[in-house]
Amino acid sequence: MHSNSKMKFSSYRAVSLLWFLLIMAGLVAQVQSSPCTSTFFSALVQLIPCRAAVAPFSPIPPSDACCNALKALGQPCLCVLVNGPPVSGVDRNMASQLPEKCTANFEPCEIM
Repeated sequence: MHSNSKMKFSSYRAVSLLWFLLIMAGLVAQVQSSPCTSTFFSALVQLIPCRAAVAPFSPIPPSDACCNALKALGQPCLCVLVNGPPVSGVDRNMASQLPEKCTANFEPCEIM
């Protein structure tokens, strides 16, 4: 009988671990696919420190302030900006290169 109770405990732990892993996987997926909670305009305002780095034909690399603002803004909101209406003085190609230049681990935006 003693080994039977060990088996029940072992399978209980296995089921608990499985539920924990499923819940964690769901949370990770939710975070990765979370939509932008900023409006287009507020996302644009957050990236003001990046103005010089996203100007057409700009050789200026993004500043630390720009990279910090980009990382705080997040990939979903950057994609909203890249795919949003044209903004005077902002090169969309330059903006889409910011994550690479800032070493932000963002997925590339789907250009719409």
